[in-house]
Amino acid sequence: MQPLIDALIFIVDDDASVREALAWLLRSRRLVSEQYASAEAFELRLAEQPLGDHPHCLLLDVRMPGTSGLVLFDRLAERGLLDILPVIFLTGHADVPTAVDAVKRGAFDFCEKPFSDNALVDRIEHAIGASLRAVEARRSRQQLLRRVDELTDRERDVMRRVVEGLPNKLIADQLSISVRTVEVHRARVFEKMDVKSAVELANLLRQV
Repeated sequence: MQPLIDALIFIVDDDASVREALAWLLRSRRLVSEQYASAEAFELRLAEQPLGDHPHCLLLDVRMPGTSGLVLFDRLAERGLLDILPVIFLTGHADVPTAVDAVKRGAFDFCEKPFSDNALVDRIEHAIGASLRAVEARRSRQQLLRRVDELTDRERDVMRRVVEGLPNKLIADQLSISVRTVEVHRARVFEKMDVKSAVELANLLRQV
């Protein structure tokens, strides 16, 4: 997999030498990184500058003074960020069982110190790919919600019944409008939602 140079890798580790070594490794693979010495500093960064629309990955030390990496991980999970911000734990041998448990709870992976540069970069690139897919899925859902918001109330009424598989005559009876009016609203819904059939419309709305 080729490095994704528009990705941003966060390094959160209280050991400055580890942060610098990782940053150098990422630069050598054309990957951009930001370094943070504590979970608190990283959380402040997220509060001041939310994640953008490009892929991310978080390299997170398990044990740190103050807020631990595991506590930070749980907070990110509570905020629903693990899909667009995959977490790779950096762990010593004693913390491997803890890291394995975190993977079962949604962490992307873990790497044991000292880690292989090639193996770590490979996992980072896979995490970036997963983040990119999640970012694109969120963007598609937001675009879909905007299209739904652009429908009139009547168009939404018709759309719901079309998705349920009701024929135009029954929709007209339920809404006390003419069949021709249903046909017009149906055509407008298909145009605004950019679909060609009721089946395609139903499949699209499953993303909402």
